[in-house]
Amino acid sequence: MFDRSLAFDSPLWLALLALLPVLWVLSFRGLSGLGPSRRIWALAFRSVVFTLIVFALADAQLRKRSDRVTVLYLLDQSLSIPESQREAMRSFVNASVREHRRDDKQDRAGVIVFGRDAEVELPPVDFNYEMPRIESTVDRQQTNLAGALQRAMSLFPHDSAKRVVIVTDGNENAGDALRQARAMADSGVSVDVVPIPISARSETAVDKVALPADVRRDQPFEVRVVLDHQTDTGRGQTGRLRIVRKTGDLEQTLSESTVTLRPGKNVFTVRETIRQADFYTYEARFVPDDPTADNSTQNNLATAFTHVRGQGQVLLIEDWEYPDEFNTLVDSLRNEGLSVTVRRSNQLFGSLAELQRYDTVVLANTPRTSGFGSGSAAISTDSLSGFSDAQIGMLVRNTEELGCGLVMIGGDRSFGAGGWDDTELEKAMPVDFEIKAAKVTPVGALAMIMHASEIAKGNYWQKRIAIEAIDALGPRDYAGLLTWQMQGDEWLWGQSQGGMIPVGPSRAQMKARTDRLTVGDMPQFDPAMKLAASTFAKLRNPKPAIKHMIIISDGDPSPPSASTINALKQQKVKVTTVAVGAHGPPGHQTMQKIASQTGGKYYVVRNPNALPKIYQREARRVARPLVKELEPARQPVVTLRHEIVQGVGDQLPPISGFVMTSVKDSSLVEVILRSPEPTNPESSTLLATWNYG
Repeated sequence: MFDRSLAFDSPLWLALLALLPVLWVLSFRGLSGLGPSRRIWALAFRSVVFTLIVFALADAQLRKRSDRVTVLYLLDQSLSIPESQREAMRSFVNASVREHRRDDKQDRAGVIVFGRDAEVELPPVDFNYEMPRIESTVDRQQTNLAGALQRAMSLFPHDSAKRVVIVTDGNENAGDALRQARAMADSGVSVDVVPIPISARSETAVDKVALPADVRRDQPFEVRVVLDHQTDTGRGQTGRLRIVRKTGDLEQTLSESTVTLRPGKNVFTVRETIRQADFYTYEARFVPDDPTADNSTQNNLATAFTHVRGQGQVLLIEDWEYPDEFNTLVDSLRNEGLSVTVRRSNQLFGSLAELQRYDTVVLANTPRTSGFGSGSAAISTDSLSGFSDAQIGMLVRNTEELGCGLVMIGGDRSFGAGGWDDTELEKAMPVDFEIKAAKVTPVGALAMIMHASEIAKGNYWQKRIAIEAIDALGPRDYAGLLTWQMQGDEWLWGQSQGGMIPVGPSRAQMKARTDRLTVGDMPQFDPAMKLAASTFAKLRNPKPAIKHMIIISDGDPSPPSASTINALKQQKVKVTTVAVGAHGPPGHQTMQKIASQTGGKYYVVRNPNALPKIYQREARRVARPLVKELEPARQPVVTLRHEIVQGVGDQLPPISGFVMTSVKDSSLVEVILRSPEPTNPESSTLLATWNYG
């Protein structure tokens, strides 16, 4: 199977071997003092060394010739390939492997499928298989043949000839396949192409929906739909054209009829008059009567937008747990001629298009996550709601890119106290939600107690969300994590300092230790809770303003003693308990009793995916000192005569408290109102504005 031979890349150096007789003559005379046999051995050794040096200069190579071959089939799976042709590709590969199979050879074959990306369907294996189906999935929106060729080069073994068989229609729209193929050919790779015959079919596309970008209320205008029908046969195409108008949650069909398309551009018109000011989306969809006559159906839909001007549109989002809290504000806006839509935080928007109908969005004392109820009753995680990262991104883009106003009204559930810190929304606001001045930065302390969970991925989620809690705390906040191991209850970090340490200098270490944690099966609550209570009592310099504890368990450990509960209550430590897979009424009763006795919350979790929402709220309880109370209530101080307070600057009502923030270090920020009792100029802002985007 293998033939070996010696070859030289620079054979001209071999001419130096002609100097061997000279070496023998000179060496024979110089070695005259040795005996005859020793002289011959020394001469032979020098000859060998000289020959090896010459071979090295001539770049000697021991070549091994093999008749093995590795074939990689590259199958185009992009949208330009019909499904029937994709099936034909699979049959072609199986037939080719059967035809070229040689029982006495160790040839290999592999399969790579590609679209925008390339996936290995089958790595190079012996020619003794049948491929029943193509299982790999790729992005079919593009054809990147160059990427597939690069992937093939990385799969070839070194001990065989290399061959690539490309099965494609050649419609490349990403990468440079010709350049890559030339490089492979220069490297000794054989590149073969099997073209896919694509029968000529007509193609129909909804080219565009044309309408004015802005119209006035009651102003007639036309919606023009352009369909492009391309065919080589000269025959037309029939199908149904449906035109709909969408606004908010409403959808209305304007036209739906059978149309006959002639080759080329076809224009259909619908006349419109809108009496309600809003943001509207128009959608046109063409459905051919004979789907097989349309080469691609992905382009049979088009949309366009228009804004009907009228009253100013305001979207006010309020906390669904506190409905109608801002009725006075809503009535005032409506009295000024504005159209106000009130939405609650458990019925939020789902797309950017829903927001574009509004001129301003107001977040009225709305926390990022809500639905926690009040009192000590059990809270089901099914009732939790909040803003997802995607929805926060929509709010910011609506302002930064589309020019919509964004107002955030403070309160006990807003800004940093509402869990909005470290979000994209904070970047869009003229103030930061964390206080930078160390003299007024409130300090909180959070202790976490973990007990092994028996539901799927429960222990994994405990660790992941504990890491989120550490990230949510400020640099001066204390954090500690208690877990049970065979030797008993112990702090996961900072044992020499009492178990609870400031987050700032140790945040990375805390997260790393948590990630490696093995959650133990705690037999009783009392030792861990007693250890936490004693640690809370020792915290000094600074002393935490808020002390909070979170326990995650199934309720199996024996309940804590009355003395431990009293010690926590005396220190004003509120304990939130999270029942994850609790075992029957006893487990629930134990967990609920701990929460009710200390003034904490009690959650019942059936799905571990709900744990992040709980931690987003509970970890931020240490931020409650961000709320500054004023007794008695006093009137704000106007620091800038701005148009926002024009006409009301001397009639502002007194305030009894506010959420402290830090003004962004930007010349664009205009601070209009400050607290009448500023603890620090940077954290006393009541009203600020700037341009964002």
